[in-house]
Amino acid sequence: MDQKEAQARIKINKKLEKSGWRFFDEDDKSASIICEHRITKKKYKQDELGQDFENAENGFIDYLLLNNDKRPVALVEAKRESTNPLDAKEQAREYARSLNIRFIFLSNGNLHYYWDLFNGNPTRISNFLSLDELGVAQKWTPNPEAMQNQVIDENYIAVSQDSQWLTYSAEEKETARLNKGIKVLRDYQIDATKKIKQEFVKGKRRFLLEMATGTGKTLLSAAIIKMFIRSGNADRVLFLVDRLELERQAYKNLRNYLAKDSIESVIYKRKKDSWMSAQVVITTIQSLSYENRYLENFNPNDFQLIISDESHRTIGGNNRVIFEYFIGSKLGLTATPKNYLKGIDQAEMSENDPKQLEKRLLLDTYETFGCKPGDPTFSFSLIDAVNHKPPYLVNPRKLDGRTDVTTEVLSKEGWNVKWVNDEGEEEEDTFYKRDFERKFFSPETNKEFVESFLKKAKRDPITNEIGKTIFFAVSRPHAAKITKLLNEEIEKMYPGKYKSDFAVQVTSDIPGAQDMTVDFANNNFNGLTNFEPKFIDYKSSKTRVCVTVGMMTTGYDCEDILNVVLARPIFSPSLFVQIKGRGTRLYKFKFDDGSQRIEKDKDNYYLFDYFANCEYFDEYDYDEELEVPREPGTGGSGPPPPQPDKYVYTGPDEMKNWKETQIGLDGMRIDREAFSKSFENKTKEEVQKHPNLLEALNEEEWDIIEEHVKTHLFNKPQEYWNKEKLQEAYGIDRRLTLKEIILKALGKISIFKSRDDLADEYFERFLSAEGVDGSKYYELKSLFKAYLLFDDLRPLIDRREYAKLATDARLSLTELSQLGPEQIQLTVNYIKDNVPLNKFLPV
Repeated sequence: MDQKEAQARIKINKKLEKSGWRFFDEDDKSASIICEHRITKKKYKQDELGQDFENAENGFIDYLLLNNDKRPVALVEAKRESTNPLDAKEQAREYARSLNIRFIFLSNGNLHYYWDLFNGNPTRISNFLSLDELGVAQKWTPNPEAMQNQVIDENYIAVSQDSQWLTYSAEEKETARLNKGIKVLRDYQIDATKKIKQEFVKGKRRFLLEMATGTGKTLLSAAIIKMFIRSGNADRVLFLVDRLELERQAYKNLRNYLAKDSIESVIYKRKKDSWMSAQVVITTIQSLSYENRYLENFNPNDFQLIISDESHRTIGGNNRVIFEYFIGSKLGLTATPKNYLKGIDQAEMSENDPKQLEKRLLLDTYETFGCKPGDPTFSFSLIDAVNHKPPYLVNPRKLDGRTDVTTEVLSKEGWNVKWVNDEGEEEEDTFYKRDFERKFFSPETNKEFVESFLKKAKRDPITNEIGKTIFFAVSRPHAAKITKLLNEEIEKMYPGKYKSDFAVQVTSDIPGAQDMTVDFANNNFNGLTNFEPKFIDYKSSKTRVCVTVGMMTTGYDCEDILNVVLARPIFSPSLFVQIKGRGTRLYKFKFDDGSQRIEKDKDNYYLFDYFANCEYFDEYDYDEELEVPREPGTGGSGPPPPQPDKYVYTGPDEMKNWKETQIGLDGMRIDREAFSKSFENKTKEEVQKHPNLLEALNEEEWDIIEEHVKTHLFNKPQEYWNKEKLQEAYGIDRRLTLKEIILKALGKISIFKSRDDLADEYFERFLSAEGVDGSKYYELKSLFKAYLLFDDLRPLIDRREYAKLATDARLSLTELSQLGPEQIQLTVNYIKDNVPLNKFLPV
């Protein structure tokens, strides 16, 4: 046996003992583990366990787990550390059936799976279940048939909120929606719920919903919770969040949606002694991790459905073990899943660095929820929502502002500064955008941010005062500076109007910050607005700007936000999506005092970008392999590095460039990535659903699939996919064919080749076909690629007007003279006969 397998066995032994299973008789309790040969059922001594399994008689060894009557209740199938435990799935099932065993554990020492043969697929766990926990599991049987019978329509939650809902007239329903907050499911929420139902009936127990910020994930969760509970497929649901404000928000909304239908929701920390009586338990992941509370206060099978809100954050890092501790169906909700398997060769990494692969598998959002990389159970992107008829979200108007200083720090060269230090010595340093408000400080730059914002901010359509705003700063000290500047400048504009309530710092070090976020959303932060006397009872906050760093980035619902300000650089795509998502929600501004009634729809919001973040994410490499975060505490035990010197620039700074752009229906590139992915997922789903398409796929009859896509997927009101929009979403520099797009969607090709890549490919074919002189390789390649890639050079080469190329760096006269007329003509003729030039048409 090699060292990797021995190590796996040792880890499994310890895990089994930790869960109460015994290798030997202890006091009055008999051994509950048999290390069993498949035929001889040979029993081994403790010192043999985990050391020489492969040399046991006839080879393979399993663990057989016994109950108190010494009857087999479960088995453990063990694999070496570098092997996926699921590889043993079918072998373990066959063995379990032969012994009439219901429960199977699959493990490689690092990854562990629990499989109830009566209940779908293997699910990942942190620890083996104890005998008592298996006894509870044995009493639980899922009911896919009852799930199938659940009727999901737009009224699914409304009838839970109001039992008389279906008896109302259209006018009465509208009144109830306004006065009672009755919620009707949108079409995509119905589709997502039905998709979960469909997958559950098929036997799947993990699901991932990739939904744009602002598309109602909590309402959708309520529908899924009700479906599980009413079908008898869950008695109790755990709803995990990662922030206190999201805990309160989820509690408020789920109570509103489900309480009147006898589905009680509680916050765990408020009901530590009585949470068992509730159907939905809401908690932050931090509450469970504190002093390992999840181990002390909960059993793995206390919940039959576990929902992870903002799952890319909730179950990250060490929190993953808590999530996997609980057994049951698992649902992830996120707008920004993390794909740690992108761009890696899993087979190669499994062989050469299994621990690295293990880390990636544990961090990957898609893997966590049983989905293939980039392929969630259901998705609804920002572009889907904006293009829907009627639209469900709005795109921003982008305002890109760059001062003299930020223009320098945003450049590749950075901002080079010389100054004299306190000792009278001259110093020099170069600063980049990462250094702003960390290593260098510029008071005038901050002032320019504030003044330009106040001048150009989107105004409330009723009162014409500056619209509600979230202002994102670099750090807490930076937030304090910005808050002070905003209040000082607004006092100059409107003396005595706000009395320092215009802007408030909302960061985690400020007492009551959590309540501030709630008040801002409820439009009573520091009272109601008194900006315009004739709108004295207008429902909007007196405080207009919340200045924050990270508190209001994720899952914060405030529909009437009109400005989002980025006074900081952002480097994470997921954080950028979350932050700009704060402004995308629809809202209807209303005022009615009996004498006048005004209603105005929110048509967009303003995204102030002072650090070229939009440009950065337009050029970002979304196919790049993600780096695995370093474990805390791995930086060595030496002294901390010295703090960098800080430089304060006291000179002037003025706005140098200002550009305003309304983001169109096709969205930003970061949004188009989700748009193309949703098309790919839908195409795969269509092929699997229709036998004739599946047959066409197997026979490579692409025209049949093309026709189906054009007829059934393109230009529909919900997504509005078409070839042109997908072309733009993929961002390729040449015109794609529909066949290529379909090949990519169905996984037949992993990437689209650029014009340059395609030219290289055809050149290699040319070399193989023509057997040309290898000594002229580079000259031939220059001619070949120039003819394919540059439309303006092609007619010059055809007419042999080579003199006009005398100063053209793309193809030199020297290269052509090295080839000679005969070789040039041979090359051009080959291209005309064998290369489809339309493939090289630029976009």
